[in-house]
Amino acid sequence: MAHENFNNLAAFATVAKERSFTRAAAKLGVTQSALSQTIRALEERLGLRLLTRTTRSVAPTEAGERLLQTVAPRFEEIEVQLAMLSELREKPAGTVRITAGEHPAISILQPALKRFLPDYPDVNVEIIVDYGLTDIVAEGYDAGVRMGEQVAKDMVAVRIGPEMRMAVVASPAYFERHPPPQTPQDLTAHKCINMRLPTYGGLFPWGLEKDGREVKVRGEGQLVFNNLGLRLSSALDGLGVAYMPEDQVLPYVAEGRLIRVLEDWCPYFPGYHLYYPSRRHSSPALSLLVDVLRHRGN
Repeated sequence: MAHENFNNLAAFATVAKERSFTRAAAKLGVTQSALSQTIRALEERLGLRLLTRTTRSVAPTEAGERLLQTVAPRFEEIEVQLAMLSELREKPAGTVRITAGEHPAISILQPALKRFLPDYPDVNVEIIVDYGLTDIVAEGYDAGVRMGEQVAKDMVAVRIGPEMRMAVVASPAYFERHPPPQTPQDLTAHKCINMRLPTYGGLFPWGLEKDGREVKVRGEGQLVFNNLGLRLSSALDGLGVAYMPEDQVLPYVAEGRLIRVLEDWCPYFPGYHLYYPSRRHSSPALSLLVDVLRHRGN
């Protein structure tokens, strides 16, 4: 039987259960004459009368009763499955894979997941910390988090964090032994706690700027790391000067455990964006997470 005749079977099942063309037509959202023609076409295709019609009632024939018993449970099962799919849309499920740098993973993703996950127990989130500019399509990620200027133009990008700036800090004990730098050039005389990123192929340069003048500092030091925690703890231990995201060091500055220098050389710059290939292919779970992460501040 042609696929279009499934609609005819559904129409027959509705009429047979309602025992009325009037009620069935209203339920299906069609006219009585159109419904009557649909049933007549089905009967002609099968070569059997399926309904007995009188001026007052409609009842299935023996053949119609047998067909109703066969198809009605199937349509009910389909309706149940469709309802379950609708529930999945309203209550997302599945795994969302995200690649992100360590700082946005700690400062933005983790706090958001603390609010998000308890309400959606069927959603799993996998975060891979990676400093490289990962090809999220090739590597099978649903989304990535990077600075706005690092996002490819063919991606959908959603801002998920405020403007940022860096901070140059060291411990009071360190500055007792070494005079605090007054200019970016002074950093070359200090023990700089550096960071190595695969994207740059070398040590991460300290980008400083003031009054339109940009300076890239590549200081020397005894320590090089590729994560935040070790750079921060080394600065707290008095082992050198560190160049860190501001939000990670401000609590220690407030406590007096770190001293901030060259603050006027640390401008604000665009914050983090979540990016993914296309809105058309976003899973319900990713779409909901994007909305939770979306930055709504200034």
